[in-house]
Amino acid sequence: MSITIFAPGRTELSGNHTDHQQGRILASAVDVGLTAVVERGSGTKALLASEGFTPIEADTDQLEILPEDFGTSRALMRGMLACFRNNGLEIGPFSAKVTSTLPSGSGLSSSAAFSVMVGRILNELYNGGKADPVFIAKAAQYAENEYFGKPCGLMDQLACSLGHAVYVDFRTMDIEPIIADFGAMGLTLCLSNTGGSHAGLDDAYASIRIEMDSIAARFGQKVLRDVDPEEFFAKGWSLSERPVRRAKHFFEENERVPQMRDALRNGNGEEYMRLMNASGRSSENLLENIVAEGAGDTKLAEGLELSAKLLEGKGAWRVHGGGFAGCVQALMPPELFPFYKQEMEKAFGEGSCRELKLV
Repeated sequence: MSITIFAPGRTELSGNHTDHQQGRILASAVDVGLTAVVERGSGTKALLASEGFTPIEADTDQLEILPEDFGTSRALMRGMLACFRNNGLEIGPFSAKVTSTLPSGSGLSSSAAFSVMVGRILNELYNGGKADPVFIAKAAQYAENEYFGKPCGLMDQLACSLGHAVYVDFRTMDIEPIIADFGAMGLTLCLSNTGGSHAGLDDAYASIRIEMDSIAARFGQKVLRDVDPEEFFAKGWSLSERPVRRAKHFFEENERVPQMRDALRNGNGEEYMRLMNASGRSSENLLENIVAEGAGDTKLAEGLELSAKLLEGKGAWRVHGGGFAGCVQALMPPELFPFYKQEMEKAFGEGSCRELKLV
């Protein structure tokens, strides 16, 4: 007997590169994602098949970390199996056929959705649903960190696993459902894929965490959240040091997140857009995750520049997610969206700009 499992993609609303420093974030699941029709298998093989892709197979009895698998979906599946097993949960063989409504390169975190989907498969087939969404999210982060080889935080996985808009404080693990109804606020949220490739950017992503950690270490701490912001700013740092700029982004962004949460609660679109633009400028000027050092890909920067031209004084725009390539998130009155979409698609191709529906 087969069952159907769905795992949504996610969009980051605020908290750009704060999660790996135990900071605060706003994020939401979206209405597109991965669907698996799955049934138990026999023997020790777990198999995932998606149309247009080579089937993925894992042996449930052989789950050691394989560096040659880094960066692959197989690594994520094996990591989820291992994490369930290592935490005393049941695993076993299965066969799944997967379909996706996540647009290619959309920046909606297909890797987190994939890992969460595997977690939900194992949870329903072998554990009677007893693994909660937070555990599945942490298992997905483990799979990405240890088996996939990417030192990501927990934001993407948590938003996909919880399946709705949330405010999260990663220091206390306080998780608060949020109503993020931009339509009721008279606004349209959209995402534009500028077409840049994320290939070869792992070192660029990792450098953000490494450099933030290095500033925390100067205060005898492991992460910036454990550093007193007043003590940091009292140092009189030179902003010529990139790690200092990135730490400054963390402290300021971490304070913006609850302010943006409150703007959503109050339905204050004008304040939310002001803060969203401040977040975007901080990512560009302090975090510097728009163009990777030594890379020739400037499409994301071009998308942000065009968005500024189209929306200045009328809307908001920011880098979406990890950065260095990919997507621009924008917010505007609905009457502006058709023209914005038209101009972005002129620059980045038909279908590159889509309205985002949060769940």
